Amino acid sequence: MAGLFKTEIKNPVLRWVDTRLPIITLMNREYAVFPTPKNFNYFWNFGAIATVQLMVMIATGVLLAMHYVPNTHMAYASIQTIMRDVNYGWLLRYIHANGATMFFIVVYVHLFRGLYYGSYKYPRELLWMLGVIILLLMMATAFMGYVLPWGQMSFWGATVITNLFSAIPYVGNHITTWLWGGFSVGNPTLNRFFALHYLLPFVLLAVVFFHVVALHITGSNNPLGIDVKGPQDTVPFHPYYTVKDSVGICVFFLIYALVVFFAPRFFMAPDNFIRANPLQTPPEIVPEWYFLPFYAILRSVPNKLGGVTLMFSSILVLFVLPWLDTSKVRSAKFRPMYRPFIFLLLIAVVVLGEVGAHKPEGIWVLLGRIATTYYFLHFLVVLPLLGKLETPLPLPESISKPVLAAKTMERA
Repeated sequence: MAGLFKTEIKNPVLRWVDTRLPIITLMNREYAVFPTPKNFNYFWNFGAIATVQLMVMIATGVLLAMHYVPNTHMAYASIQTIMRDVNYGWLLRYIHANGATMFFIVVYVHLFRGLYYGSYKYPRELLWMLGVIILLLMMATAFMGYVLPWGQMSFWGATVITNLFSAIPYVGNHITTWLWGGFSVGNPTLNRFFALHYLLPFVLLAVVFFHVVALHITGSNNPLGIDVKGPQDTVPFHPYYTVKDSVGICVFFLIYALVVFFAPRFFMAPDNFIRANPLQTPPEIVPEWYFLPFYAILRSVPNKLGGVTLMFSSILVLFVLPWLDTSKVRSAKFRPMYRPFIFLLLIAVVVLGEVGAHKPEGIWVLLGRIATTYYFLHFLVVLPLLGKLETPLPLPESISKPVLAAKTMERA
C-alpha cells in the first residue's frame, strides 16, 4: 500500500492537503526556494507582468462574454449595452480593449530582451520556440477579438485579412470560405471568431504553462549570458524576485490605469465606432498598431502571394533563430559588433510600424522595402556571419564576480 507524501508543512489543514496532493510543496520548490541568477535587471520583470496580464484578459473576457451577442444584427448593439447598461461594463470593456495593447507592449519588450541577451540559445531553444507559439496565438486571438465589436474597421479588417489566405495556391479559396463560413464575411464568420476568441486564451494559458515548465528545467538566462557556476551565483526566487516583480507589476498597472481612465480610446480606430456596413468601404483600412510592422511587410511586395509569404515568414524565421545565430556568446554586452545590428533591427521594426500606418505610396513604399529587406537580412545573413567574424569580449568567470565588484564600487 502506497504511503502519503512526506511534507514539511506545519499547519494541520495544509499538511493534510499537501500529503495527498503536494501542490504547496511544489509551489514552494518552484516559486520560493527556486535558485535564480542574482543579477536580473528589470527587463526580467516582463515575463511575470505578461502572465498577470493574461489572467486579467481572461477574467475580463469571460465577464464580457456573458453580455455579448455574436450576431451581425445585434453585436454592435450589445457592445453599446455593455458600455451603458451593464454595471461597470464600460470599465470591463476598456480594461479588456486596452489590455490587448498593454499585453503586446509587454510581450514585445520581453521578445526584444530575449534577442538582446541571447535567451534563445542552447539549452533554451524549445523555451524560445514555445514563446514564438505564444506570440502567434496572441496575434490570432487579438485579430478575432478585434472583429467582435462589428464596427466598420472590424468588418473590413476581417474581410481584408481573411482574403489573404486566398493567395495560397490550390487550397487558398477553400481556406477563405471555411474561415468565412460562406462566401463573404457574415454571421457565420462572427460566430466562429467569437468561439475561437473565447477558446484560444485557454490554449494560450496551456502553452504558457509549458513555457514556464521549460524555463524551470533549463533555468533562466541572465544579463551576462553565462551559466550559473554554483550556489554563490544564485538567490532564492522569494523574496528577492517576488518583491522585484511586484514593483514592476505595480508600475505597469499604474500606466495601465492611466490609459483606461484618462485615454481609453487612444488606441481605438474612430471608424470602429460606426456600425459595420458592407456597402461602404472606409477610406483607409489600418490594423491595430501591434500588427502594423507585419502589415507593412505584406504591402512591401507588389505580388499578393509574395507579400503573404513574407509576412508569415517574418514570424516563422524566429522559430529557427537559435540555429541562425552562430555565435557561442549569448549576451550583447560582450558582442560589440552585434549591438549596433540589434538596435538597427529595432529601428527597422519601428519604421515598418510607421509605414504600415500610412498609405502605400511615395516615400513610404521605399522605406517599407528597405526596412523589410534589413529585417530578413538581419536573421538570414547578419547573424550567421557575425558568429564567424566577431571577436567577443572576455566573459566573466562567474555571475558573482561582476555583481560583487559593482557593489564594492557603490560602497566606495
